[in-house]
Amino acid sequence: MGKQLIYVVVLLYVVALKGQSKEVEDSLALNHSTEATRLDSYIKYDDTRETNWDNNYKLVGIKSSFDANVQKAYLFKSVSETPRPLIVSLHTWSGDYTQKDEIADLCRLKNINYIHPNFRGQNTKPEGCMSKLAISDIDDAIAYALNHLNVDTSKIYVVGVSGGGYATLSTFMKSKHKISKFSAWASITDLVAWYEESKIRKNKYAQNILDCTDSGIKLNIDAAIERSPYYWETPIEKLNNAELHIYAGVFDGIQGSVPITQSINFYNKLLSDLSVTDKTVYVSDEEKLKLLECRQALGNYGSLYDRQIILVKEYGNLSLTIFEGNHEILPEYAVQALIN
Repeated sequence: MGKQLIYVVVLLYVVALKGQSKEVEDSLALNHSTEATRLDSYIKYDDTRETNWDNNYKLVGIKSSFDANVQKAYLFKSVSETPRPLIVSLHTWSGDYTQKDEIADLCRLKNINYIHPNFRGQNTKPEGCMSKLAISDIDDAIAYALNHLNVDTSKIYVVGVSGGGYATLSTFMKSKHKISKFSAWASITDLVAWYEESKIRKNKYAQNILDCTDSGIKLNIDAAIERSPYYWETPIEKLNNAELHIYAGVFDGIQGSVPITQSINFYNKLLSDLSVTDKTVYVSDEEKLKLLECRQALGNYGSLYDRQIILVKEYGNLSLTIFEGNHEILPEYAVQALIN
């Protein structure tokens, strides 16, 4: 009887230990899940957290030629005695000049002039969101770089991802400067469509669009069109001398906030404005449907470094590349493609 009692006590003790261990495991799992959620809440290419810029980069203030407002920028000055290229890297939708930019260190390592300007900051107010003020700010930043850096004026490049891609395409459409190459990644092009797409996803961008178009609770369609490069007049002659390269990760819209149709439709719009009659250089409705349904390569197009290319379309100095990826830029590839 005594041995049985001891056995029962030991058994209960073991069960209690297992229960305690399970509680610890559950607690660790919960903590890990919470930490992962916290980290995932920062969208890599729309991260609003400020980062520390080291002494290699100079902080400057640039007075707006439009309203005299001072917009700040970080820049890197090439140490070369001979003129060097200039890369203008544009911040994302929710970011500003302070946000982390992988392009910066790449430019420094390659001894390339670099500027990361503010253009009214986050797209949450009418002054931003590719207003006349914002476009003027980008042009002012380029002018500042030309005046203060040793720039090869035949090699001025503009690059951006997400909201920065949106700004890059807007700069292509409306900048007064002679820019050699534009590299736009995961770009927003049509705020009317993106508003509806963002509402479905229940993310913050739908409200941002209402705010920056001063819409109230119902989208002001005309105001959204005014801020959407998809609806603007294409500077046809600019493509005789400037290259425009558009990139989108095939999983964006699923693993990301900007559907690939934003880039595809803009590319097709440019071809239409150029009066291109060769249908093979457009993205057809059939190809678009296959991309959206299958997210698989539509041919053998090679790769961008280690990423499979899903589709390439080209016409003259204009190209569209859909690659294996989501809402992102491939910084090393982007910089190398610009300076080559």
